[in-house]
Amino acid sequence: MIKGLFDVKRWSALFQAFPDYYIPGFLMTLKISLVGLAVSLALGVVFGIFSTSRLKPLRIISRIYVEVVQNTPLALQVVCYYAVLPMLFSSSGFRIPKFILGVIGVGIYHGAYIAEVIRTGIEAIPKGQSEAASSQGFSYLETMYHIILPQTMKIILPPLANQALGLVKNTSVLAMVAGMDLMYFTDSWGSDRGYFAQAYFTSALLYFIICFPLARLARYLEIRSMRVPTAKKLDITADEEVA
Repeated sequence: MIKGLFDVKRWSALFQAFPDYYIPGFLMTLKISLVGLAVSLALGVVFGIFSTSRLKPLRIISRIYVEVVQNTPLALQVVCYYAVLPMLFSSSGFRIPKFILGVIGVGIYHGAYIAEVIRTGIEAIPKGQSEAASSQGFSYLETMYHIILPQTMKIILPPLANQALGLVKNTSVLAMVAGMDLMYFTDSWGSDRGYFAQAYFTSALLYFIICFPLARLARYLEIRSMRVPTAKKLDITADEEVA
């Protein structure tokens, strides 16, 4: 396999197939990643707030969602969506597009992890700020929107960037259900020609093009978050000055 990696004839065949296989797969992976990230962020914010709510039923709902999703493989979840969701529309004859299936798969999966990231970020903000907002007549949602979440963003940005990185790589499981993503076209062309070295090397390079900037962004945000004082640090400093 390694020997065939330097075969000029095989690389020539790959370059000819590149516009028909790799470009559509690359674009599909990008689209699923972007929309899936938006879905996971929305779910993460909702269930992250639920998990810190004063209402016990909301905390229970959030815990069930997080525990079920985090403790089952993404590949199994995607296969279940692929098998079960079409049954809901069996009478109408509607078929769920592979794009929607991919968005649902990675969106729900990473939404659970983002919910935990947001929960820990919210819990890192001193409770005194919520109490102060409540004394000024702010509702729970107003406190979250105007006071807690803006401060939480400084804490959670690095892990959120890491979740975006993981989401891009996890789109590859959609190849199991013919998701028309980059890995699906890679498997299709590689198995058809038997040029696996060229197929997977090129696929890895394209994933690297997407993931490397995200990895650098995550590292930059991590370093930056260490330099920016958090609300808890500011609160401690203020107490020391008063003392």
